[in-house]
Amino acid sequence: MASPASGGGRPRQPSLAQLRAFAAVAEHLHFREAAAEIGMSQPALSGAVSALEEALGVQLLERTTRRVLLSPAGERVAARARTVLEAVGDLMEEAEAARAPFTGVLRLGVIPTVAPYLLPTVLRLTHGSYPDLDLQVHEEQTASLLEGLTQGRLDLLLLAVPLGVPNVTELPLFDEDFVLVAPKEHWLGGRADIPRGALKELDLLLLDEGHCLRDQALDICREAGREEGAPVTTSAAGLSTLVQLVAGGLGVTLLPRTALRVETARNDLLTTGYFADPQPSRRIALVMRTGTARQAEFEEFAGALREAMRLLPVRVVEG
Repeated sequence: MASPASGGGRPRQPSLAQLRAFAAVAEHLHFREAAAEIGMSQPALSGAVSALEEALGVQLLERTTRRVLLSPAGERVAARARTVLEAVGDLMEEAEAARAPFTGVLRLGVIPTVAPYLLPTVLRLTHGSYPDLDLQVHEEQTASLLEGLTQGRLDLLLLAVPLGVPNVTELPLFDEDFVLVAPKEHWLGGRADIPRGALKELDLLLLDEGHCLRDQALDICREAGREEGAPVTTSAAGLSTLVQLVAGGLGVTLLPRTALRVETARNDLLTTGYFADPQPSRRIALVMRTGTARQAEFEEFAGALREAMRLLPVRVVEG
């Protein structure tokens, strides 16, 4: 390959289109998948990558009939290309935020144990107070949401905290208690003073691994003295299924207060019980990238959400 400086000319600057094309190929190691992701034809994608190699004077990819591999130089350039593209994205975001807050796209990530119960409040607030905001909701588990936030795929998250993750800022919204949900004739049903120690011996039903609510419930059980590794039946991917298993007599579970009405109303096979103070609880917050250009906008949004959520069975965290 000829050097871009051959013939005494200055090296050509790579274009953003070339960097986007190469970054997509570096991520997927597949031209068709990369082209589909960025909305470019395969010939155009291949041409953009070749042009980048020509401009930089290095071979970035090793192409065979079956697969695509990054060369050693390609691995280094791929990391740098992602940094450049993220910086450009931040530049565009800052310009958009400066032009007019609460306009354009807001990509909100929400965990499954929050989405069905809080989104109606979030959507009413958005439609009523921020009609020019294009809210796009993505329901995913916590790990996927955090990855999307740090990579710029998402702008703001609504989930349980604390996270203990660097480079993100948490804007607490409220605390909510957990409620024991049990089969109708269960001995703890209807009580308002259940000791946490009761969790030691109960047949506990939890969500599948990957849900933060599962981890929170296990933490509560450990605090109550439940032995590490004590039997826990895990059979549900969502709270609705979990509650149906409880109604079927397979055990008990813990629900956050915001989910209680939606999941237990109209089911006469269930009973609920409340824990003695201090009740086990979780904190819900908005989470943003630290230093985001939209920080002031997101802080104002958090304040508006706190006010809107005062009608819910939660304890709002004063900002």
